[in-house]
Amino acid sequence: MSKLVIVESPAKAKTIQKYLGKGYDVIASMGHVRDLPENRLSVDVKKHFQPKYTVIKGKEKLVEELEKMADKSEAVFLATDPDREGEAISWHLAYLLKLDPEDQNRVTFNEITKTGVTNGMAHPRGIDIDLVNAQQARRILDRLVGYKLSPFLSQKIRRGLSAGRVQSVAVRLVVDREEEIRAFKPEEYWSIDAKFIPKGSRKQFPAVFYGTEAEKIKLSSKEEADKILEAVKDADFQITKLKKGTRRKSPAPPFITSTLQQEASRKLGFQARRTMKAAQELYEGIDIQGMGATGLITYMRTDSLRLSEDAIRDAREYIGSRWGEKYLPKEARHFKSRANAQDGHEAIRPTMVGLAPDQVKDSLTNDQYKLYKLIWERFLACQMAQCLQSTTQADITGNGYVFKASGYTVTFDGFTVLYVEGRDEAQEDEGALPPLEKDMTVRAKEIVPNQHFTQPPPRYTEASLIKAMEEYGIGRPSTYAATITTITGREYVVRDGKALKPTELGEVTTKLMKERFPKIVNVKFTAQMEEDLDGIEAGKENWVDTLEEFYGDFDKTLQKAKEEMKDVKITLEEDKTDLICEKCGRQMVVKVGRYGKFIACPGYPECKNIKKFVKETGAECPKCGGRVIEKKTKKGRVFYGCDHYPECDFVSWDEPIQEKCPKCGKTLLKKKGKKPKIYCVTEGCGYERVEDQDEN
Repeated sequence: MSKLVIVESPAKAKTIQKYLGKGYDVIASMGHVRDLPENRLSVDVKKHFQPKYTVIKGKEKLVEELEKMADKSEAVFLATDPDREGEAISWHLAYLLKLDPEDQNRVTFNEITKTGVTNGMAHPRGIDIDLVNAQQARRILDRLVGYKLSPFLSQKIRRGLSAGRVQSVAVRLVVDREEEIRAFKPEEYWSIDAKFIPKGSRKQFPAVFYGTEAEKIKLSSKEEADKILEAVKDADFQITKLKKGTRRKSPAPPFITSTLQQEASRKLGFQARRTMKAAQELYEGIDIQGMGATGLITYMRTDSLRLSEDAIRDAREYIGSRWGEKYLPKEARHFKSRANAQDGHEAIRPTMVGLAPDQVKDSLTNDQYKLYKLIWERFLACQMAQCLQSTTQADITGNGYVFKASGYTVTFDGFTVLYVEGRDEAQEDEGALPPLEKDMTVRAKEIVPNQHFTQPPPRYTEASLIKAMEEYGIGRPSTYAATITTITGREYVVRDGKALKPTELGEVTTKLMKERFPKIVNVKFTAQMEEDLDGIEAGKENWVDTLEEFYGDFDKTLQKAKEEMKDVKITLEEDKTDLICEKCGRQMVVKVGRYGKFIACPGYPECKNIKKFVKETGAECPKCGGRVIEKKTKKGRVFYGCDHYPECDFVSWDEPIQEKCPKCGKTLLKKKGKKPKIYCVTEGCGYERVEDQDEN
């Protein structure tokens, strides 16, 4: 008889089977096998929130197969992912397969390598019921909020709306930022930029007006700037202060889930969901040429910065042999995790440091390679020596007014030879200054005033929203990607380039939630709920007590809102159309039904006139002059086609724009990418250009 090992995915099963060999059967559960059914609440709030789980629809045959294999096996090991969700899947499997959850049948792997699998199998344990209860509490909380609130929102605003304990707060962050931007009043300010040339040199260097030696002067108008310009117009300039020093730059820590998602967004343009998909594949194992199925990174859902001593030793050996001893700090570098971080797993790192990205490139998809390279470089860099910079700061004074210049040169590149962390906002890099000495005379080549206006805070990007959610304590590493996918998929938020912008639906829904359910969209309250869930996981909180404390207040608030808003219906501006009902003369509106959007007369049930919903692009078909409309494939991918189909067969994945072709006058299309291209599809025209950044 063989031993049965159950994991979540076929890829993971294949990799682990390779390491365990004969005597083991490794099979995939394909994720969760048992859950709360979708079509009803399935939580008995009167009986201590007892959940009513059922086998997930479509998995009945798989469960039967697992039961047969378990009966025939010498032993069963539950090897699902090492987190709350994985623990819950193992607990559900134990129930279905009639296994004792206290038996030593639960194994976990931080990395899917020979060592990781061997260590995991050597240390089986019972199922961690605290971890399971934390997952159950989260699942039931989310079900209560979604199941109770979603019908209320659908009734008051638009059919098919949903609310979520974490998603509603994420939408609020985006909406609040938009309100800040609208309320922002720009203030004028001026800068004076100069270029100086040292005596006896031809090399110029930039400097910025500061004020006097006694104080900094803020310039608020052209008149104030002109006064300074007049005062220094014919001044003799001299370097009155010169400070030279050394700046040490330390590398960023290794990746955790949130920072991996942020950096992949900044550097690779990946959405969080895309990042996590590639990371999951790298963790579970990939067929590497000459090696077979191999897990390339450690577990990718973690908020711990801990690194194993073996991994640090391997990294230092690799750095020393490839770049030399001078690239190694004297002591290994360790990083401190945030106060509320779960320390069950290491940071995200390559499982085999010696396996450089270029060595496995041919075995990986483009996404897998880019992400592996990012993880590999970040991990190695975190154990490399600091970057040393020689800095110079100079005060240039003329007629009592001071200009400041600063610059640096790299004296030792250190970790930057391999990796530099990305930034959310562009920053001007300082250059090197020419050789300068105190009391040196310099000549002003130009002194130019520049008008500026203060800028509103930027809209969130996916990277900065994930960072904010992490800082506020909203959700957990495993939920960030799913939350952003949900709020964009349900059209509360849309993407505008990299920026996230709330729709009218998102703003109206948030306004209603703030007024009627302030706790649900309160950042601090949501963060406290996350801490309570962590308390359950640590065995410090009772999961039923936590639910009871939340639900009592929530239910009262919901009943009050239903009573006070029983006759209220909110109509969105975006749901109004320019179409007039030809049967009764009313202005038709967009409605949402079981099969999506349609246009209907608001006079229902007296008038039952409906029309097909078409999303206009405002562009003319380049073939026949008809309307180009937005369409979707069965899988939800957007494409564009002529509304005269099938008479006209124009179709494109690329979005039409309002601008006409300067050569032939037909509609232009835009191909997205790092360098978006504007082009004409009309046969024989050939017009195209790369889109300028200013056009975005």
